[in-house]
Amino acid sequence: MRNLQSLLREILQLTTNIENNFPELYRKLDENPITIPSESSPKIDKKILQDYLESLKKLLRDQLEEHRMK
Repeated sequence: MRNLQSLLREILQLTTNIENNFPELYRKLDENPITIPSESSPKIDKKILQDYLESLKKLLRDQLEEHRMK
């Protein structure tokens, strides 16, 4: 598993890419259930960040696939 810094860096790069190139998708990130903690002070660890990164990648893949179909 990657270290915390590399996960954070990749999340930042991916969200920046989404923000700049897919603004319609970027607006949906606030609606993504993984970004809404169910606890008042959630514990954030490598596993949580890895899952979040994978969810971002899936959102982007789905968005790209949807545009190819049109």
